[in-house]
Amino acid sequence: MRRADRLFQLVQLLRHRRLTTAKELAERLEVSTRTIYRDVQDLCLSGIPIEGEAGVGYLLRHEVNVPPLMFNEAELEAIQVGMRMVQAWGGKELSSAAKQAMIKVEAVLPARLQNYQSLMFAPDFYIDSDEFKFLDVLRIASRLREYLSMEYRDVKEANTQREIRPLAIYFWKGTWTLLAWCELRDDFRNFRVDRITGLTNLGRHFDVRPGEEMQDYIEAMEAQYS
Repeated sequence: MRRADRLFQLVQLLRHRRLTTAKELAERLEVSTRTIYRDVQDLCLSGIPIEGEAGVGYLLRHEVNVPPLMFNEAELEAIQVGMRMVQAWGGKELSSAAKQAMIKVEAVLPARLQNYQSLMFAPDFYIDSDEFKFLDVLRIASRLREYLSMEYRDVKEANTQREIRPLAIYFWKGTWTLLAWCELRDDFRNFRVDRITGLTNLGRHFDVRPGEEMQDYIEAMEAQYS
């Protein structure tokens, strides 16, 4: 990583955190704590209002405007490819947001990157327009922790109706999969989004329940396959 990029990332880390130790910063940036001490000192000398000291931690108490122009080619390509994938497979709302976000990114690129284009694409002409029609509803309900009533057609073409707590959505082996807590089975269940035939928001929110959250499912899977 170029030093200029590292200094930029260091400021970004301090902007979004409370008191952060040099050890934590070093682990995030994959450098030594001595490098962090030196970088912080140089940033302070350049006028960045970093408070704190070695052995205690650092923080930024005041907003700092750092021009977000320090992309290299690989970082820009990652953004472009990610945006293209979201446009193709992210649902209508995120697809529109990705297009607008890319316009904003391109507007502030330095001259040397203005014409840079990745040759990795995510074509959507073969995708059934109905395949991802429930993504926006599922994404918002997961974020707001809202109960849903779901009509689902399983692999055997059997239709069921379930009350679920949507927890997260994964793009897994070429398709979106919903992780939810199923009230009917009283357990975690994964549902292919393209097999959902109907959704109704029940207008109720669910609270955090130990043992029934996304992280609990991930830990159980890690334990099972480790």
